[in-house]
Amino acid sequence: MKTIIGMAADHAGYPLKEALKPMLESRGFEIKDFGTFSEESMDYPDVAHPLAEAVEGGAVAFGIAMCGSGNGISITLNKHQGVRAALCWSPELAALAKQHNNANVLSLPARFISVEEAKKIVEAYLDAEFEGGRHQRRIDKIACR
Repeated sequence: MKTIIGMAADHAGYPLKEALKPMLESRGFEIKDFGTFSEESMDYPDVAHPLAEAVEGGAVAFGIAMCGSGNGISITLNKHQGVRAALCWSPELAALAKQHNNANVLSLPARFISVEEAKKIVEAYLDAEFEGGRHQRRIDKIACR
């Protein structure tokens, strides 16, 4: 059974989302695309909230999200208690996001990285493993009480 991942992007992230899909599919992932589906202007919360709900509910194993800066979509995703979205612009940050924070959504700044850079970032995220231990203790303290 293929691992299902969720993807979401606003109009600024749409081209990058589409460029990443073939790489992800070639690695054996099934993609649940939460939109957007064009470069027509839209509001990132309209795709971020459904992706976050799918991550929280287990309908997808993890997510990859992007908007122009990566900030807006990350902020929206992180409003959900079960989401740990990490904005990453280098492979090293992406690996650490998984290793130390067990990030379940990788956020990308679509207007600030090339497709090739994005592929390297995604690969680093996918190849990294959560280290647990002291990092789990810290993650357990994130949720609001």
